[in-house]
Amino acid sequence: MDRSATAVWKGGLKDGTGILDLQSGVFKAQPYSFKGRFEDESGKSGTNPEELIAAAHAGCFAMQLSHFLAENGTPAEKLDARAVVTVIPGTGITKSALTLVGTVPGIDQAKFKELAVNAKENCPVSKALGAIEVTLDARLG
Repeated sequence: MDRSATAVWKGGLKDGTGILDLQSGVFKAQPYSFKGRFEDESGKSGTNPEELIAAAHAGCFAMQLSHFLAENGTPAEKLDARAVVTVIPGTGITKSALTLVGTVPGIDQAKFKELAVNAKENCPVSKALGAIEVTLDARLG
Protein backbone atom coordinates (compact mmCIF):
# COMPACT_ATOMS: atom_id res chain seq x y z
CA MET A 1 0.00 0.00 0.00
CA ASP A 2 1.34 3.41 -0.96
CA ARG A 3 0.36 6.82 0.40
CA SER A 4 1.32 10.10 -1.21
CA ALA A 5 1.66 13.81 -0.70
CA THR A 6 2.62 16.55 -3.11
CA ALA A 7 4.70 19.66 -2.47
CA VAL A 8 4.95 22.59 -4.86
CA TRP A 9 7.64 25.18 -4.00
CA LYS A 10 8.18 28.50 -5.78
CA GLY A 11 11.11 30.84 -5.18
CA GLY A 12 14.21 30.68 -3.06
CA LEU A 13 14.66 29.06 0.31
CA LYS A 14 13.98 32.11 2.48
CA ASP A 15 11.69 34.13 0.21
CA GLY A 16 9.82 31.28 -1.46
CA THR A 17 6.52 29.68 -0.58
CA GLY A 18 4.98 26.30 -1.07
CA ILE A 19 1.79 24.34 -0.80
CA LEU A 20 1.22 20.79 0.33
CA ASP A 21 -1.54 18.39 -0.69
CA LEU A 22 -2.34 14.97 0.75
CA GLN A 23 -3.69 12.04 -1.21
CA SER A 24 -6.79 11.84 1.00
CA GLY A 25 -7.79 15.40 0.15
CA VAL A 26 -8.35 16.39 3.78
CA PHE A 27 -5.26 18.54 3.54
CA LYS A 28 -5.27 20.58 0.34
CA ALA A 29 -3.19 23.58 -0.76
CA GLN A 30 -1.81 24.12 2.73
CA PRO A 31 0.89 26.80 2.79
CA TYR A 32 4.39 26.32 4.08
CA SER A 33 7.42 28.59 4.14
CA PHE A 34 10.87 29.13 5.62
CA LYS A 35 9.34 31.45 8.23
CA GLY A 36 6.74 28.88 9.24
CA ARG A 37 9.32 26.15 9.44
CA PHE A 38 12.24 27.87 11.15
CA GLU A 39 11.22 31.28 12.53
CA ASP A 40 7.60 31.24 13.73
CA GLU A 41 7.64 29.56 17.15
CA SER A 42 3.84 29.92 17.40
CA GLY A 43 3.41 27.57 14.46
CA LYS A 44 0.53 29.64 13.09
CA SER A 45 1.99 30.79 9.77
CA GLY A 46 1.40 27.51 7.93
CA THR A 47 2.33 23.90 8.26
CA ASN A 48 5.79 22.37 7.93
CA PRO A 49 7.33 18.94 7.38
CA GLU A 50 8.19 18.50 11.06
CA GLU A 51 4.60 19.16 12.16
CA LEU A 52 3.41 16.55 9.68
CA ILE A 53 5.96 14.04 10.96
CA ALA A 54 4.77 14.76 14.52
CA ALA A 55 1.15 14.11 13.50
CA ALA A 56 2.13 10.89 11.77
CA HIS A 57 4.15 9.73 14.76
CA ALA A 58 1.47 10.48 17.37
CA GLY A 59 -1.23 8.86 15.26
CA CYS A 60 0.74 5.74 14.43
CA PHE A 61 1.90 5.27 18.03
CA ALA A 62 -1.65 5.61 19.42
CA MET A 63 -3.00 3.07 16.92
CA GLN A 64 -0.21 0.59 17.66
CA LEU A 65 -0.72 0.92 21.40
CA SER A 66 -4.48 0.47 21.05
CA HIS A 67 -3.78 -2.86 19.33
CA PHE A 68 -1.41 -4.01 22.08
CA LEU A 69 -3.88 -2.97 24.79
CA ALA A 70 -6.71 -4.89 23.11
CA GLU A 71 -4.48 -7.97 22.77
CA ASN A 72 -3.80 -7.64 26.51
CA GLY A 73 -7.55 -7.74 27.23
CA THR A 74 -7.54 -4.12 28.40
CA PRO A 75 -8.84 -2.01 25.51
CA ALA A 76 -8.33 1.71 25.86
CA GLU A 77 -11.19 4.12 26.34
CA LYS A 78 -8.93 6.97 25.24
CA LEU A 79 -5.29 7.49 24.29
CA ASP A 80 -4.19 11.12 24.17
CA ALA A 81 -0.85 11.00 22.35
CA ARG A 82 1.32 13.92 21.37
CA ALA A 83 4.61 14.03 19.48
CA VAL A 84 6.97 16.99 19.53
CA VAL A 85 9.53 16.86 16.72
CA THR A 86 12.69 18.89 17.23
CA VAL A 87 14.45 20.39 14.23
CA ILE A 88 17.74 22.24 14.51
CA PRO A 89 18.45 24.40 11.45
CA GLY A 90 21.67 23.27 9.84
CA THR A 91 21.55 19.94 11.67
CA GLY A 92 18.14 18.49 10.91
CA ILE A 93 15.48 16.61 12.82
CA THR A 94 17.03 15.35 16.02
CA LYS A 95 14.21 14.04 18.20
CA SER A 96 10.57 13.02 18.47
CA ALA A 97 9.24 13.17 22.03
CA LEU A 98 6.03 11.21 22.59
CA THR A 99 3.80 11.98 25.55
CA LEU A 100 0.76 9.92 26.36
CA VAL A 101 -2.11 10.01 28.82
CA GLY A 102 -4.27 6.92 28.64
CA THR A 103 -7.63 5.98 30.05
CA VAL A 104 -7.45 2.20 30.20
CA PRO A 105 -9.69 0.32 32.64
CA GLY A 106 -8.22 -2.76 34.28
CA ILE A 107 -4.52 -2.09 33.73
CA ASP A 108 -1.82 -1.00 36.15
CA GLN A 109 0.82 1.63 35.42
CA ALA A 110 3.65 -0.89 35.01
CA LYS A 111 1.85 -2.96 32.35
CA PHE A 112 0.62 0.19 30.63
CA LYS A 113 4.17 1.52 30.45
CA GLU A 114 5.47 -1.82 29.15
CA LEU A 115 2.92 -1.89 26.33
CA ALA A 116 3.50 1.80 25.55
CA VAL A 117 7.25 1.24 25.23
CA ASN A 118 6.58 -1.73 22.95
CA ALA A 119 4.30 0.44 20.79
CA LYS A 120 6.91 3.21 20.66
CA GLU A 121 9.54 0.77 19.48
CA ASN A 122 7.35 -1.06 16.98
CA CYS A 123 4.98 1.41 15.34
CA PRO A 124 5.96 1.86 11.68
CA VAL A 125 6.64 5.59 12.04
CA SER A 126 8.95 5.05 15.04
CA LYS A 127 10.84 2.50 12.97
CA ALA A 128 11.10 4.98 10.10
CA LEU A 129 12.49 7.55 12.55
CA GLY A 130 15.27 5.17 13.63
CA ALA A 131 18.00 7.72 12.90
CA ILE A 132 16.79 10.09 15.63
CA GLU A 133 16.12 9.92 19.35
CA VAL A 134 12.56 8.88 20.19
CA THR A 135 11.45 9.34 23.81
CA LEU A 136 8.27 8.43 25.64
CA ASP A 137 6.52 9.76 28.73
CA ALA A 138 3.43 7.59 29.32
CA ARG A 139 0.99 7.62 32.20
CA LEU A 140 -2.53 6.66 33.05
CA GLY A 141 -4.88 9.56 33.56
